[in-house]
Amino acid sequence: MKNITIYTKDNCPQCKMTKRFLSEKNVAFEERNIDNEPQYIDWLKNQGFRSVPVVTDQEENLTIVGFRPDQLRTLAV
Repeated sequence: MKNITIYTKDNCPQCKMTKRFLSEKNVAFEERNIDNEPQYIDWLKNQGFRSVPVVTDQEENLTIVGFRPDQLRTLAV
């Protein structure tokens, strides 16, 4: 089973589209909302990310930034 985490924030259209896309493809993920869990903001900044959504798959060492259906499809395999 994949270990997918998506970092999001409130009122983020790209975050909503990414979550919807993954749900429609039956891809399980853990959501970390930086508005509710601000401790992840520093981690994201230290990794060089300046925007959300950020999707990570620790198992595949894969990171996707933004709503990228072309790249998100690889998680549905």
